[in-house]
Amino acid sequence: MSYIDGFVAAVPAANKEAYRKHAADAAPMFHEFGGLRLVECWGDDVPEGKLTDFRRSVQAKEDEVIVFSWVEYPSKEIRDSAGQKMMTDPAMEEMAKDMPFDAKRMIYGGFSIVSEIGDGGEPGYVDGMLCAVPADGKETYVTSARRVSAVIQESGATRVIDAWGDDVPKGKITDFQGAVQATDQEVVVFSWIEWPSKEARDAGWQKAMGDPRMQDAMPFDMKRMIYGGFRPILDA
Repeated sequence: MSYIDGFVAAVPAANKEAYRKHAADAAPMFHEFGGLRLVECWGDDVPEGKLTDFRRSVQAKEDEVIVFSWVEYPSKEIRDSAGQKMMTDPAMEEMAKDMPFDAKRMIYGGFSIVSEIGDGGEPGYVDGMLCAVPADGKETYVTSARRVSAVIQESGATRVIDAWGDDVPKGKITDFQGAVQATDQEVVVFSWIEWPSKEARDAGWQKAMGDPRMQDAMPFDMKRMIYGGFRPILDA
């Protein structure tokens, strides 16, 4: 796996099962067109921030929950081909007529994997993160991400992924750039951590934050980073 499509959406809490079913119905199409895995995660521990946060990123309403999801592909070429096929697929067009959330506020984009640690498996809990990194600081970011990922894996995570923005369109209402207040000189990074359970996640972070390797400065503005904890509702 070397490429992903990342998504963040706001879904009415009452539509949780309808959303899960909608995603499950779409999963075979992603697989048919070359996707390796579709994961949908339901917001559980998603804090509000002073500058940025997941809720603001999609203009979530009081009765809506944040969904963090991604599709994994073997390559960008297969992802691009899949996108073209889905745009003309009658079944996908029919599904788009009855979305259980406001797709106009969903943010999405294509990202190239720059750091992957751990084999993963079916996670019991996921931490999702977005940040804005200077475009000329990719190498520095990757070095830092691999250092942090190693600590997090040692603390109990099964997989840590960092993906560099590659095909991240700007939207009319919401987009990834706005989510983290990215400048024209910055690139959006989409990242997640897979844990066996929420309990393992809570204990893991407590252990990781005591590690001196986590004290080194990160090569981006952490005040604009957004993050949250999510429970997987579909792993196809």
